[in-house]
Amino acid sequence: MHTSAQAMPTISWQHFEETDIRVGTIVEATEFPEARKPAYKLLVDLGPLGLKRSSAQITKHYTLDELPGKQVLCVTNLGNKQIGKYMSEVLVTGFADENGDIVLAQPAGPVPNGSKLI
Repeated sequence: MHTSAQAMPTISWQHFEETDIRVGTIVEATEFPEARKPAYKLLVDLGPLGLKRSSAQITKHYTLDELPGKQVLCVTNLGNKQIGKYMSEVLVTGFADENGDIVLAQPAGPVPNGSKLI
């Protein structure tokens, strides 16, 4: 894992543009008891990209009841990832706090679902 003290390699503008990061709204959050690390199953509305599933290790900062309606930043072009019996279709992004627990990356204000990070 890279921290802010470690420099990341420089990438080209083209590589950045190839990373498809879009905003979506969480429409459903459920328990994921089969996950090795505590996590939730999320259903995210990405507008024109449709509803996508994701597994997120965000149980320390969020309850199931408060997640629906939150907008989050998702990487949409990493491909599917099998997590146990669950297929995650997008990566919901966040930042590790001082304890390593994840805080969701969110836009500062409401934007249309499916909007691309530019």
